[in-house]
Amino acid sequence: MARASDLPETAKALDRYGRRASSVMASGCVLFVPAAGIPLVAPGEPWADDLIGALVALGVLVAGAGAGSWALARRMRRVLGSGAWSAHAAVAVRSMRTTEAVVLRSPAGDGLWPLEVVAMRQRYEPLRPGPDGVMWWCGDPTRGGVLAPPGGGALLWTRPVKHRRARQRIVEQAARTGLLGRANPVQPQVRVQVPQVTDPAPTTVPAPRVSLVKRPESDPPGAPTYARLAAHAGRQAVPRTRTRTRRPEADVREVAWWRVRSLRRAAGVSRVLVALAVCAVAAVAAGIRPEGSGLMRLFLVAIVGIAALAYSGHHLLTVGIPAVRLMARAAHSPVPVPRQYVLLHDPQDGVPVLVAFTTPCGPHDAPEGLLPLLPPGTGKHPWLGLPSEPTGTVELRGWRDFHADGLPVVVPRFEGRALWPAGPYRPARGAEGAALLARLAPPMDTRARQEENSAPRAAL
Repeated sequence: MARASDLPETAKALDRYGRRASSVMASGCVLFVPAAGIPLVAPGEPWADDLIGALVALGVLVAGAGAGSWALARRMRRVLGSGAWSAHAAVAVRSMRTTEAVVLRSPAGDGLWPLEVVAMRQRYEPLRPGPDGVMWWCGDPTRGGVLAPPGGGALLWTRPVKHRRARQRIVEQAARTGLLGRANPVQPQVRVQVPQVTDPAPTTVPAPRVSLVKRPESDPPGAPTYARLAAHAGRQAVPRTRTRTRRPEADVREVAWWRVRSLRRAAGVSRVLVALAVCAVAAVAAGIRPEGSGLMRLFLVAIVGIAALAYSGHHLLTVGIPAVRLMARAAHSPVPVPRQYVLLHDPQDGVPVLVAFTTPCGPHDAPEGLLPLLPPGTGKHPWLGLPSEPTGTVELRGWRDFHADGLPVVVPRFEGRALWPAGPYRPARGAEGAALLARLAPPMDTRARQEENSAPRAAL
C-alpha cells in the first residue's frame, strides 16, 4: 500500500508546515534577545521592567504557539507516513459553539464521520468544502487524522467531535444536505516509481493494425471535457442570497490603475495605508511625551508600525505595482479573444479558476487554458462580482506581456467589466494543467458519470 506522504504535493505541504512552525518558534525566541539587552542599554529606568516583562510574555506566547504547531507537524508526518489517502464526499458544518467541523461520508456510504478542524479560521476558510465538496482523509476517525483538499497540497489536522449531543447535531445537519445520497469520488492513487530493467535479449513484438476508419467519439473516464466540467460547475455553484451589489469600480481603460478599487487591493495599497496610520498614531502620541508604562506601549507600537511599513512598502514597490501595471496593460489590448468558460473553485486555496475553451465549443472538447482569478468581493462575500452563471462566454485580452516562466498575462472581461488574474494564463495541456484540473473537478464513480451525462445541457 502506498503511503500518503509518498505523494509529492503532500511531502511539500508537510515541509512547508514544519518550516512555518519552526519560523514561528524562532521568532518567539528572538524576542528574548532585546529583553536581555534592555538592562544593558537603559539600566535603572522605571519603564525597563515593564518593557522586559512584555517582551518576555510575548516571546513565550509566540514560541509556545510555534512549538505546538511543530508538534502537530510531527504528528501529521507520523499519520501520513503510516496510512494512505482516501477520498470522501464532504460537507462543512458550523455547530452552535462556532466550532468549525467537516463531516465525511464513510467509504461504505452508510455512515458519517463528524470531525472538528484544528486550525485558525483564516487558514481553514479557503479549504472549506463546497456544496459538492470532496476531501482527502488519512487517519482514524475515532482518534483524529489529516484532512486535505483533492491533491493533498494543503493539510489540516482534525479530531473527532467529543460531545455526544454536538456530534449528533452535526451529523443531522450534514444528513439534511443530502450527503448520504451523493456519488462516491474516485479514490486517489499514489504512483510508485518502479525501476526499469533492461532486457538483454529483446523480443520482436508485432505492431498493432491501424484502422483508417474513425471510431465513434467517446471520452475516457474522468476526461476534463466541457460537459463534465460544466456539470461539476453547476453542482458547485452557490445560490446568491444577497441582493445588494457593490458599487461599480472605475474602468482601468479610462482612469489610472490606482483609481481602480480591485487593483489597489491587489497591489497592497491598503496594507501600506494601515501601517502609515499606525506610525502616525505613534508620532502623535510621542508629542504628548508619555512616561512609565505609556512610554513602553508607545515604543512597542512604533516598532510594529515601522516594521509593517517597511515590509508592506517593499512589497508594494517590488511586487504589487509591477504586477498591476501588467494587468492594466493587458486590459488595454484592443483585440478581444472570445472564449467559452467554465468557472470552478480551487479547493486548495479557495480562488476561482476560469477554465477556457475555444469558441465554438462542443461537449467533448478539452480545455485550452486555465486562469486563476482574484476574488472580487469582500472577505465575508468573496463571490460578489463573479459571473452569475458558472458557464458562458468571456473576452480575453492581453498576450502583450509575459511572466518570467514565459506564460502570458491575460485579463478576462465579463459583461463589460474586468476580473483580475491571480496568475498567468496557463495551458491546460501538461502535467501542471492536468493536476489542477483533477483538483478542480475530482473524478467520480460510474453512477455520478451517468447522472452527469443524463443532465440537461442547455448551455452547450
